[in-house]
Amino acid sequence: MVGEKLVALAVLDGLIALTVLCVAFIVELLFGDPSPNYPSKLRFRLHPTVWMGQLSLRLKKKLKNKSSKIEKFNGIVLAIVVILAFSLPVFLLLHVTYSFLGVAVYVIAGALILKCTMCIKLESDWAIAAAQALEQNKLEEARQYSHFSRRESKGLTGPQISSAVIESMAENLTDFKISPILAYAVLGVSGAVAFRAINTLDGMVGFKDEENINIGWFSAQLDTLVNFVPARLAAALIVLASFLLGGDYKNAWRIAKRDNAKTPSRNHGWPMAAMAGALRVELEKPGQYILGDSIEELTPKKILDALRIRNMAILLAVLLSLPIIFFVRVFFFPF
Repeated sequence: MVGEKLVALAVLDGLIALTVLCVAFIVELLFGDPSPNYPSKLRFRLHPTVWMGQLSLRLKKKLKNKSSKIEKFNGIVLAIVVILAFSLPVFLLLHVTYSFLGVAVYVIAGALILKCTMCIKLESDWAIAAAQALEQNKLEEARQYSHFSRRESKGLTGPQISSAVIESMAENLTDFKISPILAYAVLGVSGAVAFRAINTLDGMVGFKDEENINIGWFSAQLDTLVNFVPARLAAALIVLASFLLGGDYKNAWRIAKRDNAKTPSRNHGWPMAAMAGALRVELEKPGQYILGDSIEELTPKKILDALRIRNMAILLAVLLSLPIIFFVRVFFFPF
């Protein structure tokens, strides 16, 4: 009898967790993220990821040290403080909400927080806008949509813009979709927030230049570690999505295995190479790497093809997360 009640509670917890995920996706697809092209707008300044970045930079200034050893140790402190500063309050807030305000309020609060760990609509809108601008040969307009690729857009040709947008979608499939989904499935909303903090830390201090090589080493290594499995899963899901959509899934897997190590990142090369193979095109970051084979021309339509593959991969990731969500809740209920 006790066992049956525990199973029933676990199933109920699983259904609640699934509801939180579904509501978060609905909110994300309806409203999306604020554009970083307008950093002065209130909605952008209030986004938790912006707060994470600001806290990272403020602590970085205080923890810099002339001694490389001390600075490396401070880099560990920096990462731990930023991660706990956001994930711990979320855990406590949702625990109190669930205990005293009820399931409905908990679902809304959890979904709104979880939504902030993902980015789907903004990237989708930009991909479509870039494809349309390129179709109309409006290169100046199209260049502004290569923002996510972190490269200088000035002087990029049409195919290079297409490549930048597609690479960004493939890379961000890990960082802004699959990783937070898996983190949520295993560790709940606070786990997804912790991942977003780690990823933000890497984006703020995880560079190998003189200023960040010591203070940011731990954040960079931590980001590589937590993305290790999701990045390879992203490549596998791109291959599977390509198969389901009637694409060249065999070439996607072949290129993923062949070219994944060509990028500076140990992780991002996997989904980017898989996407290049699935589209049968060559993706290039000038002076750094070339992924895939130029079997077909890199046209603006390839951006939309990549978007369809990405969307299918996200759906597959959500389906994959469902048994994980229910399995984890059999043992405990993470917030």
